[in-house]
Amino acid sequence: MASKTKIGKKPIGRDRVIFDVISVVVLTVLSACCLLPFLLVLSGSFSDQTSILTHGYQLIPETFSLDAYKTLFKIPEDLLRAYGVTIFVTVTGTFLGLFFTSMAAYVLASSTFRYRYQVSFFFYFTSIFGGGLVPWYIFNTKYLHFHNSLIALIMPILINVTYLLILKSYMAGIPEALYESARLDGAGDFTIYLRVAMPLCKAGLATVGLFIALNYWNDWYDAMLFLDEGRSDLYPLQYYLNNILTKSQAIAAAAARSGLPMSEVPSEPMKLAMTVVATGPIILLYPFLQKYFVKGVTIGAVKG
Repeated sequence: MASKTKIGKKPIGRDRVIFDVISVVVLTVLSACCLLPFLLVLSGSFSDQTSILTHGYQLIPETFSLDAYKTLFKIPEDLLRAYGVTIFVTVTGTFLGLFFTSMAAYVLASSTFRYRYQVSFFFYFTSIFGGGLVPWYIFNTKYLHFHNSLIALIMPILINVTYLLILKSYMAGIPEALYESARLDGAGDFTIYLRVAMPLCKAGLATVGLFIALNYWNDWYDAMLFLDEGRSDLYPLQYYLNNILTKSQAIAAAAARSGLPMSEVPSEPMKLAMTVVATGPIILLYPFLQKYFVKGVTIGAVKG
């Protein structure tokens, strides 16, 4: 009986091993540099006020303390309300932003739309030149009535031209044969967009959706412009925390509601604790979207 030929794996060259080692080392150092500031914030939030003022920020708290979180969560009503507003605005704005942005991107990427280049230039032109803050504010408040409402936190940043152009380029890479085959089966444009283009754009939608969600989650500027001080019930989380961090009277009011004298408010650790509270949930969102960043969803979609 003839012996079978054993096919082994191709040996890895020395140059490739050196390259992999250098890559791992460089990426590890860069990852540590990116992670270090957040670790300092996390450690500082669990530190004592006196130790921070005396010895500065350290990776390991010299004096472990939960005073900052105790102070922060002794007034949970305003904080939870701000969390609720931010979550609602982020979820609603991300869904609507993805929906309208992807629809516009599909139209601009469609070869059947005769004026797609002219309309694309119109969007691109508005991303270079703006009318200015004052006309934009007057237009949103006087004509669109974006004032003292949740709509004022959603609509002004609903469409981002950069994300539109990214999705347009992504959809332009979808094979035209898929669209033609759907049209031969009697599908209309909206059906093709919903059942053909959208499933093949999961990677692009996940990436753009994460960026849109970050914009809504971190936004406080629109709340400052369109919400009056009497509508604190509509304050999003970032604007609520910004008020506490920048206005000493807000810290004094928080101390009064929690029953602590002003001298006992751990201001430095509380700032860091607010940072952890504000950034924690959005960081947890990334692992669920990471797989779409590297997945080629159109590979093998068209077979010859």
